[in-house]
Amino acid sequence: MSSSKHLVSCASLLLTVNAFADTSGVPDGTYEVDPQHGYILFSYSHFGLSNPSVGFNKFDATLELDSANPEKSAITVAIDANSIDSRVPVFDDHLRDEQFFNTKQFPGITFEATSIEAKGDSKYAITGDLTMKGITKPITLDASIVAKMHPFKRVPAVGVSATGKLLRSDWDLGAYAPSVSDEVTLTIEVEILKDEE
Repeated sequence: MSSSKHLVSCASLLLTVNAFADTSGVPDGTYEVDPQHGYILFSYSHFGLSNPSVGFNKFDATLELDSANPEKSAITVAIDANSIDSRVPVFDDHLRDEQFFNTKQFPGITFEATSIEAKGDSKYAITGDLTMKGITKPITLDASIVAKMHPFKRVPAVGVSATGKLLRSDWDLGAYAPSVSDEVTLTIEVEILKDEE
């Protein structure tokens, strides 16, 4: 996993391009997240007083697109768990410790898409395996997907906006529940660009 990739992701992240009404502008090949336009965030209720949003600053997301058979495309996401960012350094250290992500033992988080279901109107349900702390469970994300030539970079581009809910306790991350909500909302906003090399 490249440490130079900027924040994503879940993951997002996520896609097998049945997502496009017209795939002519999105050819087969490898697509990778634009490091300047990728965000993976999760939010939760904190004692019913606020809804903090926490993200990750380093991740890779790769799409291997089969435009003729989009259901055969593949998406993988790899997140550097140590890059967690709450904008409060003391809290970041707390999230890295054994009670939460235990990043010394489990430095990575991964997502691998297993299926995609069209819902109409550029909406899709994307299901995949999410692995955190060595535990793998399926999650489903509701996604909106668009594709076109990037207006400045002049390469094929895919935009994915996805969201879903999960119970953190399913991945041994349930400390302080229910005062701090067990249910969290995952949000992914990524632009994925075709690798021209």
